Amino acid sequence: MFRKKQLLSDLKPGAFVDDVFVVKIKRELRPYQNGFRFTLILSDASGRSVEYVYWGDHDETAVRRIFDSIQDDSVIHIQATHGSYRGKPQLSSQPGDMVTVLSPGEYEPMDFIQPARRPIDDMLKELDHHIASVKNPDLHSLLTSVFTDPHIRDKLRIHPAAVEIHHNRLGGFLEHILETTSLCKLCIKFYELDHDLTITGALLHDIGKLDELSISTRIKATRDGQLLGHITQGALYLNQKMNTLKTPALLREKLLHIVIAHHGHLEYGSPKTPMFPEAMAVHFADATSAKVDELKTFIDSVKGNIEGDFVYYKRGNLNLLVK
Repeated sequence: MFRKKQLLSDLKPGAFVDDVFVVKIKRELRPYQNGFRFTLILSDASGRSVEYVYWGDHDETAVRRIFDSIQDDSVIHIQATHGSYRGKPQLSSQPGDMVTVLSPGEYEPMDFIQPARRPIDDMLKELDHHIASVKNPDLHSLLTSVFTDPHIRDKLRIHPAAVEIHHNRLGGFLEHILETTSLCKLCIKFYELDHDLTITGALLHDIGKLDELSISTRIKATRDGQLLGHITQGALYLNQKMNTLKTPALLREKLLHIVIAHHGHLEYGSPKTPMFPEAMAVHFADATSAKVDELKTFIDSVKGNIEGDFVYYKRGNLNLLVK
């Protein structure tokens, strides 16, 4: 069995790489001055992606044989040089370097997904504690119906909260909704919010992500996830659940509003902005959990690899202190 040797986040410029990666994107075969080449986007458990280019010779048949053997989600064993192109990291191979597609059983699938940061069983106990704290019978019935579903319970043990950016690891979804709920409890305390509605909204705000994302050797969006998105998927799922449970109309509408407004802004994908305090609390708690995890994960990944006190974070257009 082939195991990961080094994460993308730890690779040094100029290093020779002999390792396994998962194929995120496969791009077309093209001619170039010295033969034929193709490009892949590879990823691993670091959560990062890197461009990989195979620079083949003029034997198109041989290059195409390698190209055709590779598919999206393939796990490949490559030998390559780590360099850069237009300021971005790039792995490159040439004829004579190994490029082999591995079969299931020849690799460990969890080598390509970041491990959970907290024990899953501990997080499930915390989830059940939050559910028990909800005394409104309609909301408690809804939470129980959702989170005791064996299919959903199994997903909670492994599901991430995102493809990348924040909580993109095993159990990341559960970790994120628990963080959101804990932050909301502070708002309940300081602003005397409706406890049961706020806790229920916090626990269910991202429920659509269980259908939006799938996990195998990498995290990716499902087809309906791409077409609908988790806000729409979550609202549809919860509306059906509450219709079955005969949840009172106003309560159903308020909970659905929390779900569809939790991104806070129209330009961020929410069709409505928060219209009452409990919805606003869930929005900011969700954003705080996501943003803090994003920045901490990035800073942790670059510590030890830079000499100065600050590092530029391109995605957020931020200059971050890392000391």
